[in-house]
Amino acid sequence: MTYKVLISDSLSKEAVDILEKEKSLKVDVNTKLTPEQLKEVIKDYDALLVRSSTKVTKDVINAGTKLKIIGRAGVGLDNVDLEAASKKGIIVVNTPGGNTISTAEHAFTLMLSMSRNIGLADASMKRGEWERKKFMGVELYRKTLGIVGLGRIGTEVAKRALSFEMRVLAYDPYLSMEKAKQLGIESVDLNTIYKESDYITVHTPLTDDTKHLVSDKAFEVMKKGVRILNCARGGIIDEAALIRAIESGKVAGAALDVFEDEPPKDPKLLKMEKLLLTPHLGASTEEAQVNVAIDIANTVIDYLIKSCIRNAVNVPCVDPEILKAIDPYLKLIEKIGSIHAQLAEGHVKRVKIKYVGELLRYDVTPLTLSFVKGLLTPILQETVNFVNALVIAKERGINIVESKTAAVEDFTSLICVEVETDKGTNGIEATLFTKVDPRLVKLNEFYVDAVPEGYMMFIQNKDVPGIIGQIGTILGRNKINIAGMSFGRDEKGGKAVSVLNIDSDVPKNVMDEIRKAENIYGAKLVKL
Repeated sequence: MTYKVLISDSLSKEAVDILEKEKSLKVDVNTKLTPEQLKEVIKDYDALLVRSSTKVTKDVINAGTKLKIIGRAGVGLDNVDLEAASKKGIIVVNTPGGNTISTAEHAFTLMLSMSRNIGLADASMKRGEWERKKFMGVELYRKTLGIVGLGRIGTEVAKRALSFEMRVLAYDPYLSMEKAKQLGIESVDLNTIYKESDYITVHTPLTDDTKHLVSDKAFEVMKKGVRILNCARGGIIDEAALIRAIESGKVAGAALDVFEDEPPKDPKLLKMEKLLLTPHLGASTEEAQVNVAIDIANTVIDYLIKSCIRNAVNVPCVDPEILKAIDPYLKLIEKIGSIHAQLAEGHVKRVKIKYVGELLRYDVTPLTLSFVKGLLTPILQETVNFVNALVIAKERGINIVESKTAAVEDFTSLICVEVETDKGTNGIEATLFTKVDPRLVKLNEFYVDAVPEGYMMFIQNKDVPGIIGQIGTILGRNKINIAGMSFGRDEKGGKAVSVLNIDSDVPKNVMDEIRKAENIYGAKLVKL
């Protein structure tokens, strides 16, 4: 059988050669397709390989009637509609490790260049000037570096900083204290990063939680003369706030490789002397470009020819028949992981997963992988997949413990997950009704009946009359509709939990109003 592969963005010659050597593949390279042209031709292809230029939209995916796999040569999947691909059963794969070193080296290059005013001094020399005093720099030696997000790239930056004898602080909700000690760094909260760092570099995905993570409020906490770097995602640093902080003298310098708009449009941003700018060069090394291209070529070959799935972000490597049987449980347990991630406070230390009943007919390893992927994704986004989830958890010092029992109590199958952090423990139990309808049936000690989907609000409250009316009034006043509710309590008049399914996002000010309401102990919004 012959499979057709379309490469719509520039890939290295080495990768194209690897694909073309396979006799069962017919490879077409066309990097000049318009969106409409791509939508027209994609119907003939089994695989699509892209970098970041091609936008693999829902329309393109729906037009790909033969499409089996989409390969992204790189990490970010902003240009691929993952939900649309998953609904059509199309596997999406990426290359999460191919540009780690190049991005880490670029961040460190910018840190050094910014510290010694290399860019400004070079421009001055080329104007025929000789101004040594004007470009007095600072040393990295014994300075404090704060790293926000200690994934692969953040870890490589930390290693390089330690070789310069810097003190390294790191903030990462999934980094255990023990793992931090092994690396020779200090695991701290975000506020400590801001207060104590001479340099701050961010290495997180862009999510609702990390957008404008470094803002006016953050700059107020920082020490005068701090230096800021971003080689991760544009939008993590509020660029307008950064400009204000530089103008006020709070920030001595900043280096940006990524921007809220690319290319950046703010003339002030482009003209500030204390801003060192590069045009998204983090992954732009010859080695990185070749590495990710070769990796994605081999990944697509493995799937099309060998039926082996590597680096898939939307499906585990499971026999198709078994996958069909356990798919509802895979989706359920991934959601449990996501809920745990969004409810947890502090650093995750240990996870205990117990499988009960009929589930034991199957190998539960894919379920555990799915949970860990769900747990890590809210923070790590597309850098985590079904293949590397357990490895990443281990790297962060998270202990995963599995147990099984055939004893059936209230449900024929049950998944029980307990997540322990340095600040407490949360437990969730869930099952399927009629083998397809997912339900949360227990939160810690409280029995509930909640559907894990969309926007969910988890509220801890005192069991007194009027709580739901109170919450409903606040949401109603803000035009937020309640789609479903479930309640649990330990005893009449004691502690209780309320779980609401709602039709839309809830702004921060509305959540704050609910948290401050009478007899409410706490409230969190979860997005699935």
